[in-house]
Amino acid sequence: MSHLQTLAADFAKAHESGKLLVLPTAWDTWSAGVAEEAGFPGLTVGSHPVADAIGSSDGENMDFVEYLNVVKKITSAVALPVSVDVESGYGLDPAELIERLLEAGAVGANIEDVVHREDKRVREAQEHADYIAAAREAADTAGVEFVINGRTDAVKLGSEVFDDPMVEAIKRIKLMEQAGARSVYPVGLTTADQIERLVAAVSVPVNVTAHPVDGHGAGGLATLAGLGVRRVTFGPLWQKWLSATSAQQFKAWA
Repeated sequence: MSHLQTLAADFAKAHESGKLLVLPTAWDTWSAGVAEEAGFPGLTVGSHPVADAIGSSDGENMDFVEYLNVVKKITSAVALPVSVDVESGYGLDPAELIERLLEAGAVGANIEDVVHREDKRVREAQEHADYIAAAREAADTAGVEFVINGRTDAVKLGSEVFDDPMVEAIKRIKLMEQAGARSVYPVGLTTADQIERLVAAVSVPVNVTAHPVDGHGAGGLATLAGLGVRRVTFGPLWQKWLSATSAQQFKAWA
């Protein structure tokens, strides 16, 4: 078994363990090294913080080759499994997407249902599940236990897009689980009640975004674990906190 296959198998097993995984969201080799040194079991690479770091912007505006070059530097610098936020797939066929991610050393990916390059079109629920199923098939064919984190923006988009955003989110995470997602990511959750409803809907880990200092709207790490959350990432919040803290501290030197 190759090193990549071993990393992926360990990452998949960690998602099946029932334990809560905290996977800091890095944007370069330095931030990835900080996460590794702190003892986390893996890390994520966020499109938003990487875009900010390289002078681009989120929403599939980065050059994907340039983005994957950043990812490859990170995966080469740390011994941890790395999952990459690929937004809705950057217009790639699922099989090509998985192939290029594996070439960059990634063993997981967020795949979301808002297609930014198509005027922020929201994929139909089954359409998104089918994309994830095709990505799952491609990874399985490659012999890698790739961890797809199926993301839906249903709650975040709210009642302006969906009659009942929570019901829509539940439908979508169920379909994504059936399609082969090893975790699901309903972004925009702010309350304990929302988390409990979504955790109860699937058997795979539910991912929530938390602030590395302030936690989540529902509470801190212990509270999230008690609610059944099994995966926590930081999104762009770690980078934003570091930026704000540095700016405040630097005032004494300016």
